[in-house]
Amino acid sequence: MNRTLLLAACAAAVAVTAQAAPKPKVTPAAPAAAAAPKPAAPTGPGPADWRSPDPNDVLVIDTNKGRILVEMVGEVAPLHVTQIRALAHEGFYDGLKFFRVIDKFMDQTGDPQNNGQGGSSKPNIPAEFTFRRGADLPFVLAVDQTVAEIGFTKSLPVESQSMQLAAMTKDQKVTAWSLYCQGVMGMARDDNPDSGNSQFFLMRYPYPSLERKYTAWGRVISGMDVVRAIKVGEPVEQPQDYMEHVRLLTDLPEATRPKVRVIDPKGPWFKAQIDRVRAAKGTDFTACDVDIPVEVK
Repeated sequence: MNRTLLLAACAAAVAVTAQAAPKPKVTPAAPAAAAAPKPAAPTGPGPADWRSPDPNDVLVIDTNKGRILVEMVGEVAPLHVTQIRALAHEGFYDGLKFFRVIDKFMDQTGDPQNNGQGGSSKPNIPAEFTFRRGADLPFVLAVDQTVAEIGFTKSLPVESQSMQLAAMTKDQKVTAWSLYCQGVMGMARDDNPDSGNSQFFLMRYPYPSLERKYTAWGRVISGMDVVRAIKVGEPVEQPQDYMEHVRLLTDLPEATRPKVRVIDPKGPWFKAQIDRVRAAKGTDFTACDVDIPVEVK
């Protein structure tokens, strides 16, 4: 069965010209009102602004182009994280190629046939396009749109219905979904929503049209330069870039295991960073504009 990521993308370019117009008369400008002060650029994060992700949730993807670290977020897609974790633990992904790579879009891999036709021997996974957000879910608000809330669960950008609606639902929760920003990891599938198995894709750039149509289960926290360096092609011509080894951070020998820490969205530095980016972007602001710093030693 063809599990190649289903998507039709199109772009149109429009040239706009304008005729020269007579120069208007110039009148003295009224005194400008004092501009509202912009949020000050935050100082560097302090010790309380960092968190260490669970090593059982960090996927280490060593490619021929370099290393990619992914934080898996089981709170939003528990079945998918469980499957990816099991396959990585078994070494299933070692040597598999990036067989479909589209610039400004995504890198697809995870097929033992390296052509989009295959999968693992494990059962397919039911779709987890959305999830239920309750008060117990770690969530840091970035934008309150009254009817919707946008923020972060760990490193993953998330949108949900307003939590004010939770009081009216049986489970006291609201519907939420992951945003397909750069670095987000999604599960490939065919026409059947419940056909995810082993193939996944890494977002090179934001692509909102995938939201609520494909399960997102994590995000790249280090190595976006590697993601964007993978050779482009649909299909990719020889030679193809590939994953040399894929392991959980906890499975690496302690002597060679990198020490990873990520900015905590709940910390004051990150909240100040959101304010700064939102002020700079204005009405164009999205959660994809906010980077989450990481340190790898």
